Amino acid sequence: MKSSLDDIALFVQVVKHGNLAGAARQAGLPPATVTRRLQKLEHALGVKLLHRSARKCVLTQDGEAYFDAYAELVDRFEAAQQQFSDEFQKLEGKLKVLAPVNISHGVLGPMWVAFTREYPRIELELHLSNHPMDMIEMQADLAIRIGRQNDSSLYQRRLAQIENVLVTTEAYARQNGLPEHPAGLAEHELIGLSMRPKWELQHETNGQRFTLYPRCRAQVNDPLMVKYFVRDSQGIALAPLTEVKEELASGELIRVLPEWGGEVRDIFIIWPGGKLLSQRAKCLRDYIYRYVQQHV
Repeated sequence: MKSSLDDIALFVQVVKHGNLAGAARQAGLPPATVTRRLQKLEHALGVKLLHRSARKCVLTQDGEAYFDAYAELVDRFEAAQQQFSDEFQKLEGKLKVLAPVNISHGVLGPMWVAFTREYPRIELELHLSNHPMDMIEMQADLAIRIGRQNDSSLYQRRLAQIENVLVTTEAYARQNGLPEHPAGLAEHELIGLSMRPKWELQHETNGQRFTLYPRCRAQVNDPLMVKYFVRDSQGIALAPLTEVKEELASGELIRVLPEWGGEVRDIFIIWPGGKLLSQRAKCLRDYIYRYVQQHV
């Protein structure tokens, strides 16, 4: 006797709920029907899958092995069904996104606001952190990351590149002068990012490279805060161009060693490989891509 996929899916739901009643409610079936179908599945397999009582169900050793073998398959099957449902195709409902703090407050700030204004029925849940959060654990639909992720279970799409440039103020330059070569940076007050222990610099014309391990008068874990120190004329910093573009344009900040640049970092948008994207997630993914192409 063969096991039907419906019965296997029902067994998975019973395990997830921990009892027959919860699975019966979700499936819209009487508890007696759920019991009968579980017995049919056990008979087809020739093993007992669950120890059942009035209030809970506990997996047997065989049941645990069977659940491990089929739970992910059932989840994918149900996700595929959901994708083609009308509800899944609507541009409404919850959408959880993970993103770095600095670019979300900076260049991407207007984008988040514009998206929620344009799609008011999508409930955006935006989690910001400069430390990557686990997408699976957070049950996130999308995430923005700096740098390619070494995880084959994720889909990744490159959005743009971020240049890093050396900056300071005219006031600092007048008082302290400016270096003529990256080696001279060691003689200056430096403001650094704690997650960047070394500055990898490259000459834009001849490709010459220089590595500096900066001794910083101040070190923080947020590029936005680095900019505040530099704007106060406290030193020189290697900062993402996206963070200082406006200040450079206005003259509030100036480039130091403009022929030298820091490491170029890629921005990626990522999503779980085993998860089918909802229409609202696809909508935001494509919205972010278009926005970044125009503004970064």
